[in-house]
Amino acid sequence: MSIFGPNIALDKNYFFHFNGRVEGQRRMWTKLIMVSISFCLILSLLPDKVVKAEEIVQPDPVITVTAVGDIMMGTDYPSPKLPRKDGKFLFEASKEILRKADIVFGNLESPLYEKGSPAKKMKDRESYVFRTPPGYVKNLVDAGFNVVSLANNHSGDFGYQGMVSTKKVLDAEGIKYSSKSGEVAEFEIKGVKIGLVAFSFGSPPRSIVYPEKALEEVGELSKKYDLLILSIHGGKEGGTALQTKNEFEYFLDEPRGNLFQFAREAVKRGADLILGHGPHVPRAMEIYQDRLIAYSLGNFCTYEGMSLGKEKGYAPLLWVELGKNGEFIRGKIYSFIQVPPGGPKMDEQERAYTLIKKLSQEDFPETSPFFGDSGILLPREKPPEGDASSASDNLSTISPSE
Repeated sequence: MSIFGPNIALDKNYFFHFNGRVEGQRRMWTKLIMVSISFCLILSLLPDKVVKAEEIVQPDPVITVTAVGDIMMGTDYPSPKLPRKDGKFLFEASKEILRKADIVFGNLESPLYEKGSPAKKMKDRESYVFRTPPGYVKNLVDAGFNVVSLANNHSGDFGYQGMVSTKKVLDAEGIKYSSKSGEVAEFEIKGVKIGLVAFSFGSPPRSIVYPEKALEEVGELSKKYDLLILSIHGGKEGGTALQTKNEFEYFLDEPRGNLFQFAREAVKRGADLILGHGPHVPRAMEIYQDRLIAYSLGNFCTYEGMSLGKEKGYAPLLWVELGKNGEFIRGKIYSFIQVPPGGPKMDEQERAYTLIKKLSQEDFPETSPFFGDSGILLPREKPPEGDASSASDNLSTISPSE
C-alpha cells in the first residue's frame, strides 16, 4: 500500500514528474518575487520625483488686494443721519468684488461709538464730527473688509474713549487695523508675511508732515515683512485737489504734507503698495520702481456726511495683484458712484476709471500704468497688444456679475 492511498499506484516516473512540477512552481514564484521587488523599488523612487516636479511647476504666490477710500456709514451726531435698516444695503453693489481678495482695505472715517462728547469743536460749516453706532461694523464684515485705517482726521472725533471703543468693536469682529498709535495689521497669506501700516497728517507719530521719523519706520518695517502696504491720509481736499504735484499741500491753513515726495521715498525705503485717501476725490496712479502708488481713492461710502457733487461722488474700487516680493503685476479699477444720500452703486459710465486714467497720464506721463479696456491696469512696459486683452480676460473672472 502506498502512503498516498490504497488506490494510487506509483511507477518509476512519478517522482520525476512531481519534482518537475515543483521546480516549475519554484521558478514561477521566483519571477513573481523579483517583479514585486522591482515594482516596490520603482514606487519608492516615485514620491521624490513627483515632489520635485511639483516644485518646478509651482507658480509663485500672487497676493490680491481690494482697496477703497473713505468709509463713513452714517452718523448719529449732532443729529441722526443714519441709513435705513442699519445700513445693511450700503455695500450690496460692491461686496461681491471686495470679498474675492486676500486683503480687503478701507479708510474708516468715523469712530464706532455710542456715547460721549466730541473731542473737537465744530467751528463752521467746514467742520464735521462723526459717530457711527457700533452695530454698523456688521456691514464691514458682510462686505469682506479685514483691515481698515484709523489714521485719519475723523477716527478720533470722540477722543480717546471713542478710539478705544472703535478698536474693541473691530477686534470683536476680527477686523485688523492700523492707527497713529503704532499698530501694524499683520497677515500671513500663501506663505508671504504682510504688514499694513497707516500714516496721516497732524502731529507725530506717523505723520507725513514730519516725514523723517515716519520714513524711518517704513524702512524698519520693510525688513520685518515680505510685503509692506502703506495707507496714507493726506493732501488738500475737494474739487481743486484733483492734481498730484510735487509740493507741500494745505487745507484751511492746516499742513497736509507732500504726498508725492513721501510716497516715492517710502517706496525707496521698502514700501510695496501705497493706498492714498484724504482729498475726497480720486487722484492719479503711478508705478514707481515696480510698485503701485494710488495717490487718492476718494470717497467710497460716505452716507449723509460729505458733499458728493461731481468728482467727490466718484467711488473707485481698486483691485491689485502683487508678486511675492511686492512688485505690481496687474490691477483693475471698478467704477462706482455715490449719489445723495450716499452709498456706492456701479457706474456704467466708468467715470472714476476715466478720471484716474486722465489724471495719471497728465500728472505722470512717464510712470503712469498702462490703461487697458474695462478698467484694466498693467505695468507700463507691458505691450498693449496681447497682454492687455489677456489680462482683461483673466480679470473678468472677478466681475460683479458673478
